[in-house]
Amino acid sequence: MGVKIVRGDLVVVISGDDREMDKSSPTPRRVLRVLPKKGKVVVEGVNLVWKHVRRSQKHPRGGRIQKEMPIDISNVMLWCDNCHRPVRVRMGYDESGQKQRYCKKCGNLIPKRK
Repeated sequence: MGVKIVRGDLVVVISGDDREMDKSSPTPRRVLRVLPKKGKVVVEGVNLVWKHVRRSQKHPRGGRIQKEMPIDISNVMLWCDNCHRPVRVRMGYDESGQKQRYCKKCGNLIPKRK
């Protein structure tokens, strides 16, 4: 499965419990991890669950912590900085022969973020 989303990209959740209701001004969120074999991504602030933790040196009081869980990669769309909207991606080659991602709307290069 070819994954066109990498860690650090800005994406918009388009379906599921955390999708944006206001489609005129969606909020892009950062991808924390990509799980290509499972076809899932972990997005910052999306699909939060409570995890109950025992007492340990890291958590001396124990308790509950909130953490992000993976969502399906088909539920997010890549954010284009030029169009300021979620877009589909096409793959192409630049002058040096490197494979790159391009916005299907404006044709602009979508760089990989750090």
